[in-house]
Amino acid sequence: MKTLCISLLLLLSLPVIANSGLPNTRHIAVQGSAELTTTPDIAVISFEVSSMQPTALAAKADVDERVNQFLDGLDDFAVTTEGVTASNLLTEPQYIYTRDNEQQLAGYRASRSVQVELTNIDQLNELINFGLKVEISEVKNIQLRSSNTEEMRKKVTAMAVDNAKANAAALASAFDAELGKIYSINANAQRQQGGYERIMVTGSRLGAADAAPGRYLQATVTFNSTVDAVFDLTVR
Repeated sequence: MKTLCISLLLLLSLPVIANSGLPNTRHIAVQGSAELTTTPDIAVISFEVSSMQPTALAAKADVDERVNQFLDGLDDFAVTTEGVTASNLLTEPQYIYTRDNEQQLAGYRASRSVQVELTNIDQLNELINFGLKVEISEVKNIQLRSSNTEEMRKKVTAMAVDNAKANAAALASAFDAELGKIYSINANAQRQQGGYERIMVTGSRLGAADAAPGRYLQATVTFNSTVDAVFDLTVR
């Protein structure tokens, strides 16, 4: 009976080994990682224009006028037509509650979002100032990117592979074993880090105190990559 139980356990363990993604021979599983940093040369800025007016038509007209002024002024910046997207108009009623807890129509709010890809990052501060002058309501987000993104991703992945190989060779040598052929490779999702915290614009016009130039640039954009690898292992 004891022999039968052991045989059953061995049979049941075979599918587990087969489905684990690891060989049932001697092997070593490692992870390689790498990180690269580069200076960003592209900024993607998201703006929002909103207006509160007594009627939906008046709110729409106000928003459209400010968006058009902003778009017309982009010719002075390193922005292409393909690098600009302007969302559809959204209008909705706004209500307030009286002291008697009665709902009362306060007006209508209209809003549009505009996203701009700036290929000359040195113009970032100037572009933000221009947006404020034409009464852009809010700078929602700024993302920093590199024009060499694809090249950087390939490079950081190759570095992660080399790191995995080095880790595997070092571990094998530490246990008096030799690294065999590669059994499996799994490249994990890459990450790209770079951007800004949310910037709120509390006033639609620039005052004297607000007109001082500022720096918004983040020093680097970081690319990360990890690779999982399984190698055959030979014991000396």
